[in-house]
Order: sequence, then C-alpha cells, then structure tokens
Amino acid sequence: MPITYKSSGVNLEAADDALSRIKALVKSTRTPHVIGDVGLFAGALRLPVGQKQRPVLLASTDGVGTKLKIAFLAKKYDTIGEDLVNHCVNDLLANGGEPLFFLDYFGCGKLEPSVLAAVVEGMTRGCKNNGLALLGGETAEMPGFYQDGEFDLAGTIVGWADESELIVGKDIRPGDVILGLPAVGLHTNGYSLARKVLLDHARLDLNRHIDSLGCALGETLLAVHPSYLQAVREIRAVVKIKGIAHITGGGIEGNLIRVLPEGCGMKINYSAWHVPPIFDLIQQLGPVEPEEMRRVFNMGVGMALVTSPEDAETMIGNEFDGLRLFKVGEIV
Repeated sequence: MPITYKSSGVNLEAADDALSRIKALVKSTRTPHVIGDVGLFAGALRLPVGQKQRPVLLASTDGVGTKLKIAFLAKKYDTIGEDLVNHCVNDLLANGGEPLFFLDYFGCGKLEPSVLAAVVEGMTRGCKNNGLALLGGETAEMPGFYQDGEFDLAGTIVGWADESELIVGKDIRPGDVILGLPAVGLHTNGYSLARKVLLDHARLDLNRHIDSLGCALGETLLAVHPSYLQAVREIRAVVKIKGIAHITGGGIEGNLIRVLPEGCGMKINYSAWHVPPIFDLIQQLGPVEPEEMRRVFNMGVGMALVTSPEDAETMIGNEFDGLRLFKVGEIV
C-alpha cells in the first residue's frame, strides 16, 4: 500500500475542515483597515491616515503557559484564546500602545477541527472586544511532537501610538504613587505552581466546588484574563500615567521594576487591597511561603500604574470600565 501524508499522521482533510470552521470567525474581526481575504500568505492592514503625527509601531509575542494544561483536563477550549488576546493587549498597553491586529500560532500532534474552532472562537471574542483584527495565523499538525490531546498556543500583537503618547517610565520620581487595577485570579501566570499544589499535592478535582471560591475549582482556574484597555483609556483621559506594568510572571515587584528609572525603587503595601481567594487556597494547601506567592503571582493586581501624588489622590476609589482603582504602594 502506498504511503500517504495521512498515514504519516497529517490529515489535510481535517485541516480543510478546520479552516472552513474558523474562516467566518476570522472575518467577523475585520476592521475597516483590513485589506484582502482570509487565507492569503500574509495579512495586510492599512494604517489609518492622519491619526498620529509621529506614528510608532509596537509589537509583542506571548502565550498562555501551562494554563493550557487546565484546559486540556477540563476539555474546555473556548476561553484560552481570549486569554491570549487580552494578555497581549495588556502587554502593548503597558507602553501606551493601541492594538491594530493579532496573529496566532496553533501547533498540535493531531488536528481536531472542533478544538481549533473553540480556541479561535475565544480569540475572535477577544479581538472583537478590543477592536482589533485577527489578521492571520498558523496551524501546524506535527505528529509525534506533542502528547495526544494537547497543543501549543501563542500569539503576536501589533499596535501603534504617537511617539508623544508612549509610556516608558522616564518621568517617574520618588514620591509617586503606585495604583492598581484588580485581577480576577491567576490570569495566565503561575499555573505550574498552582497545579503542583492544587492538583498534584492536594489532589483536588477541577469539578469540585470550593466554598471559599464560590464555584468549582476549574471555573476559577479558567477565569478569563481581562483586558484593561478601556479602563486605561479612561484613566489617561483624566490624568497622566507615568508608568504601567502588566503584572504577569514575577509578580508586582518583578514586573514594576522593569519600568522604573535608575535610582527608583518601590514600597508595596500587600495588605492594602482584596486578594482573590484562589491565592489564599494555594498558599494554605502548599503550604507556600508568602514571599514565594508574591514572587510568582499577581496577588490581585492585574495592572500597576504610576502617577503623581496629586493625581493619585483624585483617582483612588474611582471606577474605570467597572474596575475600582486602589493604592498599591509608592516609589522610593
């Protein structure tokens, strides 16, 4: 019998089925600036004319880490794509960028069209909510490269800003105030430690209802990483933001230090805000030392913003896009 591509593990018919499922989803994210149709070798987007005097492109690439393992166990795939888009939007936002378009990479051992469609459904939702186009991507079926039932997911975002609108932290000074926008949970970081504690050590089931969480464990662990785009837009319309840190792996201090100029440090008051109960659960069941928790997790702060003391005084306690600003600490 002749050897075929299908017998070696690559199913071109499944790829065609997957493309037909996701084509309408991708088209639904088109903005007026997109050129061409789905399926070309490269995506094209026309830059809006006259909106920026000195336009600067910003770009970022990321993934959702081992949060994918939770999705595999739960067999729920329609949220991690939205996680990916929102995570990348927030990274762009940390330097003052507005998103333009998004590209994705999906790699697997055996392509399941329904799984890919669910992932893209989440990405589509994230793109539409953030006003950017899902301009293209890559789906790779590589037999023997991934474990059965698993896949990898990554995304690249491109945005822009006027050079005068960039936020790079150069004006931060001692005495400035660190404000926080709340996190809903782990977002897309720290899942290796969380899985080690909750699933391997404590042997909790994802379907188990946890009273302190008010829901099943899996529901909390798969809660969508929020986009802070609209909240930051509203804040910037009122005050000057000197620096922004998207709180991902490395915690508050590990990420905020990236935007501080030489000679500046930070003093964080970890008792100043509500910490989501998932972090208490991880710390208690480990046990995990408080210093390790703060080094790994966001601890309830999704984005940290640095402003002058005068601006901070007028902003603390106000809501932006439904999110209440709180004080995290100060620059020293």
